[in-house]
Amino acid sequence: MPVLIFRSGSDRTQWWLETFRERAPEIEVRLWNEPGDVSEVTHALVWDPEPGILAKMPNLKLIISLGAGVDHLFRDPGVPVQVPIARVVDVNLTARMTEYIVLYVLRHHRHVPIYEARQREALWQSEPQPAASERTVGIMGLGTLGRDAAEKLVPLGFRVTGWTRTPREMDGVESFHGEEGLAPFLASAEILVNLLPLTPRTENIVDAGLLAALPEGAFFINVGRGPHVVDQDLIAALDSGRLSGTVLDVFRQEPLPSDHPFWSHPKVTLTPHVASMSDPRTVIEQVIENVRRTERGEEPMNRVDPDQQY
Repeated sequence: MPVLIFRSGSDRTQWWLETFRERAPEIEVRLWNEPGDVSEVTHALVWDPEPGILAKMPNLKLIISLGAGVDHLFRDPGVPVQVPIARVVDVNLTARMTEYIVLYVLRHHRHVPIYEARQREALWQSEPQPAASERTVGIMGLGTLGRDAAEKLVPLGFRVTGWTRTPREMDGVESFHGEEGLAPFLASAEILVNLLPLTPRTENIVDAGLLAALPEGAFFINVGRGPHVVDQDLIAALDSGRLSGTVLDVFRQEPLPSDHPFWSHPKVTLTPHVASMSDPRTVIEQVIENVRRTERGEEPMNRVDPDQQY
């Protein structure tokens, strides 16, 4: 019998346990804080586990990240990379992320924050309104989430560009890749959306140099990971006018400390890591299928490349 150890960090633990029993009675599910004999554990479904714990489970066949990102696993220097690692690809998570991106692209494009501020001042004053076709949205990262956002922005009329580490092509999207493609990609990105995975190569990628390569007055949306951004460089770009504003959903430290300058900066809109969340109803079916696949000796779905860390 496969034994799956589970850690969600959510308040739906009982739902998970009951649903596993109903949908997959052949899988024994144990809670993270009640692991029993760890040598019996064959599968781990986790979010942000304590470093070193997974390495103590000698018979793991699969580690499953309870989310689209896997950087929380690779923060553990002892994560057993010889064990296959899978991530969640959730259509509901993807749809919610696209909703968030489109919402804030349109809010900026149609000057909503400016008009909200003028309403508070009872000020009747309009802004010039460019057409969507005159505005370029640049998306860093064209994985599942980035591609879906691009596919929704193109029909709205925006010029959409994408930047990736290796070549990726999309209909209706001008694609750039690699170090040589970054500068020309940034040069036209009036609205920059970060959806990169967090790896050693992408940590701190949004720094003073990158921000200086954007058009004057560009707008930045970060829905990737907090450590992609050098906070002080972002604040300096906002203060200097290089950036007209930013929307941040992810941060180096979460919850964001109450004394962090992002909270009170007039050009920052922030949300508490809610751009998108996995839907347990979708995720649990993938988890069960992946446990069954590995028990049959088959390749799991959505396997992560440990060298690339995505």
